[in-house]
Amino acid sequence: MPAGLWSKLKLKPAQIHLLFKIGVVIKGVDGLLEAAGGIALFFTDRASLRSLVDWLTAGELQEDPTDFVATHLVRFANHLSIGTKHFAAVYLLGYGLVKMGLAAGLLRGKLWSYPAALVVLGLFLCYQIYRFSHTHSIGLALVSLLDLAILALIWRDCQYLKSRRGPARPPGS
Repeated sequence: MPAGLWSKLKLKPAQIHLLFKIGVVIKGVDGLLEAAGGIALFFTDRASLRSLVDWLTAGELQEDPTDFVATHLVRFANHLSIGTKHFAAVYLLGYGLVKMGLAAGLLRGKLWSYPAALVVLGLFLCYQIYRFSHTHSIGLALVSLLDLAILALIWRDCQYLKSRRGPARPPGS
């Protein structure tokens, strides 16, 4: 987001930094949940997973047999192969651990974590946009907008942190 946008929103630097911290905590918690989900998915057999999905979606499908989310979850669970399950488990675990590490670095103000977070989260945002172009999922669009806002906050906080630390000095000067 351009610097002028922050002033148009009438947010003070402390408020913007608080939004940054909240966004990073959300990403860290999201990473924790993804990692836990990846571990759970790895150790759950397909029959148990199908039973869980059936139980979770039964009420919604009784109300609306064409419910978009419920029907897609049931279809996913019914067609889930071992390879897909393992890929999803490793993906969730790996991405969750990366998000937790980046969140920890960002919350501690480690300069390395800012470009790393911008690259990693930016790449995943690109993937989400690609997926959205195929699925047109409102949920994915909302998550992508939240990720875009968090990326803007990370960028802004990085610029703020650099300005407070001053220009880099060569060793021995």
